[in-house]
Amino acid sequence: MGGDIKRNQHIESELDLREIITILWSEKITIITITLIFSICSVLYAVSLPNQYRATALLAPAQQDAGGLSGMLGQLGGLASLAGVSIGSGKSSESMVAQKIMKSWNFIDSFIEKNKLAAEVYAAEGWRKSSNTLIFDDDIYDSTKLVWLVASGETDDKGPPTSWQLYKKFDEHLVISEDSVTGLVTVSIDFYSPELAKNWLDLFVKAINLHMQKRQVEKVSTNIEYLEDQINKTSIAEMRGVFYTIIEEQIKSKMLAEASPEYAFVTVSPSMIPEKKSGPKRAMICSVGTLLGAMLSILMVITRYSYRESNLRPQLRKD
Repeated sequence: MGGDIKRNQHIESELDLREIITILWSEKITIITITLIFSICSVLYAVSLPNQYRATALLAPAQQDAGGLSGMLGQLGGLASLAGVSIGSGKSSESMVAQKIMKSWNFIDSFIEKNKLAAEVYAAEGWRKSSNTLIFDDDIYDSTKLVWLVASGETDDKGPPTSWQLYKKFDEHLVISEDSVTGLVTVSIDFYSPELAKNWLDLFVKAINLHMQKRQVEKVSTNIEYLEDQINKTSIAEMRGVFYTIIEEQIKSKMLAEASPEYAFVTVSPSMIPEKKSGPKRAMICSVGTLLGAMLSILMVITRYSYRESNLRPQLRKD
């Protein structure tokens, strides 16, 4: 008996499959038409997207943070213990810190403002290869009068984009990745103009090195001031000797930082002006659009058939 039930279920599934194939075949014109419409729309959309070019630089971490006060105290732990001071040691990767800073709102906002890139970052929507000029969105920026027309979310007033809007827009063009095996860092910038992509990337790498350099100099200077203050507060000769030794090392660290323009990253492979576009992936957009159209058309046909069947069954029962 159980075998008969399974056999009947198998026959019903075959009938259902045949029925579905028959339905789809009978509605083939509808399916082809909808799929064709989606395909054409996806092609038009893909063609309307401007080309983007990716400039890439390969960087190597320059050093570890050995100039911090905790690092120097760790190296001089023996002397400090003689003075009865309990200290800890530790290092943090300048490369990891620099990568977090490069993606931060504050750093990117400062970078855009310093290099006056707001219009290019937020209002550009394409690039004319023949004249090597950017195409700006006239709805948000008047490139002739240099006037911003960005609408405010709260009022009808128009003006420049906010700091947050500029940050989010620039972040869309920026790609940062680290090789977990070699530790090498790849920084890339995608933009409509290949020359601007390279120029921005060079300025960006230079900016993070300068930022990390200043950060280290300020940190070491603060350490030196603190240690000098501690010397004035203590009369213990051993402690004063420890502080003087640490100050000497801190001064060396400060001099090293000031003399290192590539403080955080050393350029392994410099950026070049890209010649081939990195996007958009027009073939993929067209394929996905066509597939989506086919799936939706098939779903629509089956749903419509099921709806008809559900309405006919009650009527047949009444008859």
